[in-house]
Amino acid sequence: MAHLCGLCLALRADHGQFARIVTNYDGLIVSVLTEAQAGRTPEGRRTAGPCPLRAMRTAPVAKGEGARLAAAVSLVLASAKVRDHVADRDGLLARRPVAAAARRVAAGWDRAGARTGAALGFDTALLVDAVDRQTGIETLAGLGTPLLTVTEPTETATAAAFAHTAVLAGKPQNAAPLAEAGRLFGRLAHLLDAVEDREADAASGAWNPLTATGTPLSEARRLCDDALHGVRLALREVEFTDGKLVHLLLAHELRRSVDRAFGTSSCSHQEGQGLLAPDGSFGPPPGNPYGPTPGHPYGPPPGGPAAPPPPPRDRRGLIAGCLVWAGLACTCQMCCGTFEDPWSRERRQAPCNDCGDCCEACNCCGQCGEGCCCCGDSCGCDC
Repeated sequence: MAHLCGLCLALRADHGQFARIVTNYDGLIVSVLTEAQAGRTPEGRRTAGPCPLRAMRTAPVAKGEGARLAAAVSLVLASAKVRDHVADRDGLLARRPVAAAARRVAAGWDRAGARTGAALGFDTALLVDAVDRQTGIETLAGLGTPLLTVTEPTETATAAAFAHTAVLAGKPQNAAPLAEAGRLFGRLAHLLDAVEDREADAASGAWNPLTATGTPLSEARRLCDDALHGVRLALREVEFTDGKLVHLLLAHELRRSVDRAFGTSSCSHQEGQGLLAPDGSFGPPPGNPYGPTPGHPYGPPPGGPAAPPPPPRDRRGLIAGCLVWAGLACTCQMCCGTFEDPWSRERRQAPCNDCGDCCEACNCCGQCGEGCCCCGDSCGCDC
């Protein structure tokens, strides 16, 4: 959240309020990589004022060159997405006046991203060129065209952005492995978008790389799995000061993104082992004294004195509960940690805060050194 808010505020500071609409989760990876290599310092954080998306709370947010590079990359890639929608004549963009206005906005974002990139020593022309080539490649692609030919411009753009974080962090030796990780991250992003949009694109008649090249889902999944493994191998070669968040996002969350796109379920610690975690197998970490136990969801572990569950609290009304739900969703509290149910006020466990059998299955034993994605214990994953 510190990096997401830092990206948003960097966009506002350099390019105005309207630019904040290009804030996205993919862009914050650039900020995370920069800080992971350089190390977190007091100068790399500042306290931001109240924000509606943080339930009007203040919060420490990332600042500095990493956040500004993330802003520049986000602007250029958002510009590319707008031009792509204009080319596809999606929705209102099929109307000429709206399309013309969208092109002007996209051109402004290109110029703004170029200014910030130049101040950081990063040439955004690499990104713009990749975007321009994408349109030509899609025009020429047909049945039998290799899918990786279509994803190449995205791979080139993300490789350049990842590699420049090494320059900002003062660790040029990391540029080559980060470029490889970025290339594969771009491939994954492109492929996952194609998989998730396949049915909608077929219904609307929009261009889709899988349909256009005749690539089956099984081949797309193979390419995604290869890219996941390649990202992990590349990250092994990178010298991080603190790589835990990078490990979480690029080793574990990427695996979850692939599983969501293809409708599968797996434990990201077990990549390459062919083991799938059964649905519903996630629970509290073994030995966690604060985890729920049978019969006493709020009580201590077996052997300790039984504690009665807390008394029920007054339920919220429909409208009040909806407002609280919106606040929790916008601040990601429903995804991470624990939260209070918007209506019943009961304590809930967020899906990505569970660990349970996942830790047992991946044999947490300290080989990895980065910590389990769920409970922070050392794990034996191959990344």
